Amino acid sequence: MGWPRKSSFASALLAACLLAATAHADNISPTRLRGAALDKEVARLMQAAHVPGLALAVIENGKVVHLKAYGQRDVEQKLPLTVDTVMYAASITKAAFTYATLSLLDQGKLDLDAPLAKLLPKPLPDYDKYADLADDPRWRAITPRMLLTHRAGFANFRTFPPDGSGYDPSGKLKIYTEPGSRFAYSGEGINLMQFVLENGQKIDVGALMQQQLFDRFAMRRSSMTWRADFADNLAIGYDENGKPLGHKQRGSVRAAGSMDTTPRDYAQLLAGMVRGDGLGKQARAEWLKPVQRIVSVTQFPTLDPATTHDNDGIGLSTALGVTVFQSSQGPAWFKTGHDDGTNNLALCLQQSRDCVLIMSNSSNAEGLYLYLLDATLGPTCYPWFWESDIPYDHPQWRSPDARKQPHPPCAPVHHAA
Repeated sequence: MGWPRKSSFASALLAACLLAATAHADNISPTRLRGAALDKEVARLMQAAHVPGLALAVIENGKVVHLKAYGQRDVEQKLPLTVDTVMYAASITKAAFTYATLSLLDQGKLDLDAPLAKLLPKPLPDYDKYADLADDPRWRAITPRMLLTHRAGFANFRTFPPDGSGYDPSGKLKIYTEPGSRFAYSGEGINLMQFVLENGQKIDVGALMQQQLFDRFAMRRSSMTWRADFADNLAIGYDENGKPLGHKQRGSVRAAGSMDTTPRDYAQLLAGMVRGDGLGKQARAEWLKPVQRIVSVTQFPTLDPATTHDNDGIGLSTALGVTVFQSSQGPAWFKTGHDDGTNNLALCLQQSRDCVLIMSNSSNAEGLYLYLLDATLGPTCYPWFWESDIPYDHPQWRSPDARKQPHPPCAPVHHAA
């Protein structure tokens, strides 16, 4: 079932978005907050949404101008969160992995549009991990571009089939839609890209991340696997009710989300990314190119057939490793990372090279995204409903029926004072 709209809706939405840049709705901060004013607003929001710890970085013209941690990394022990506290990156790992992978374009080691059948020394189903695809020849049509833009037709992970049946440890890998036909978020696809690099190009992805990102951007407390020295300053995750969830010690490299990092490290990476550091002309031209328009009502559940025109006005599209859209301040891109006890957001305005990084050890932090973006960057038309980042004081917050009521990204949202 789709969500019908008048034909003029998309253009009207875009006009509203552009107008917001100069005539702010009542929920939009009229100025960019900095210094003590920003600190006060962050503290107020955290208290209102019950967020124990949060780090915030603001980048202007490719340079970090604000980097600060608020609250606690461990509530029970009353340990403060710092900008050097190790936190789980979750899916913002995908943006970092893609950025590192694109460096291979300039070295002639990657063809984004080559079918997997040409990139691997033997057929994909001949590998035990992908034997489930033996009876589906569509795997041959999958390309790196499809994998890095979530268009290969997979579920998010094979252990969570899209029928809503829940976790199935014996779940089989399936191609649910024609490769390249639609956006369907898939960590499975990102991990397959890692597999292709490691088995087709003999590239160690852990070493690639170290060389292209961690060393280049002085990310000294970042790794794709657990390090013992992280334990001395580590964030404990907390669920929606404040229950401590600990911190998983990941022992293998997973491009879809095994990275541990710090607010300082990822802020340095994000500043480098918005500047385009480490990418040559070919890779820069490909990276933020809109590949396919996104028409799903929400990002999850993956492969849901429902569609909407709510995001047409901002041109919401999938790109390599990130999602792109036309903000009220020009082209923008973002990537979120979510896990139990972890909420992260990296968003950049490409023309001004201004960005915001939010990292938190709380499942409640996504309820602050819209307001923190407004406070730091001004109006952006961030598609919070599509991302399921419902503002903490919105009637739909935590409502099981929230996705039944799509909300255009530039429509006013009441912000409780």
